[in-house]
Amino acid sequence: MSHAPSRAGTADEAFARTPVPLPEPAPGSRTDGSERPSTALVTGGSSGIGAAVARRLSAEGWRLVLNGRDTERLHHVAEQVRASAFPADLTLPGADRQLTRFALARVGRVDLLVAGAGIGWAGDFCAMPASALEEVIDVDLVATLRLVQQVVPHMVEAGSGRVVLVGSLAGAVGVRGEAVYSAAKAALGAFADALRYELRGTGVGISHVVPGVVDTPFFERRGAPYRRSRPKPVPPERVADAVWTAVSRGRDEIYVPGWLRLPVRVRGTAPALYRRLAAVFG
Repeated sequence: MSHAPSRAGTADEAFARTPVPLPEPAPGSRTDGSERPSTALVTGGSSGIGAAVARRLSAEGWRLVLNGRDTERLHHVAEQVRASAFPADLTLPGADRQLTRFALARVGRVDLLVAGAGIGWAGDFCAMPASALEEVIDVDLVATLRLVQQVVPHMVEAGSGRVVLVGSLAGAVGVRGEAVYSAAKAALGAFADALRYELRGTGVGISHVVPGVVDTPFFERRGAPYRRSRPKPVPPERVADAVWTAVSRGRDEIYVPGWLRLPVRVRGTAPALYRRLAAVFG
């Protein structure tokens, strides 16, 4: 069993930290039709998928603001990709507003929000401590919704932008021993669909990237290693590639790897069969 990760200080403390200096735009930076390079805000940027996304966007010439709860690791990634860093726990009151204000002050306009922050907890639901239950919901769902609510109005006002929500296959099919994590990610997927309909015609797109097992520290932090033979873990760079595809091609939903869409389709078209198979193969 795992214990809830320690908090990274208050939102006010995070806002007061000195950020990594922002670089001048790289020659040949990808732009949105003006001289201004495209800009992105990435949460969960201190490691795993978020760090991989930051590296990919940086390679494409984007200006970045990164958020994460681990100050030391976040600054390390920010230095690598020449980004601004805002270490903060987004579950703290007001942190979403402060991060949005910080990002707008640093890069002027947020063209892309990649919501990659997330935690898990492994074990039987009835044995899950209340504090862990609340933190999984707060980090994986509530904090993301609050940040999206802060950022999207600025995108709508600008008439363009994209939000990429990093979900999980657990939210599409449910995973034994990860009931609350599955619930949070399922809610995130439904939110992506609903918000996409709501924003139609505004110029703001919503993408849902759905990875399976990814080779990151996620499993160590949730309290149990990944022991299944299949599906095999994919490197976080594959998820970062999917994020880039969603952004560059305007894709609504991408599974990583792509074959994971098959069990989701089976569940949707033949739910009784899917449940029998899941009971056997887990």
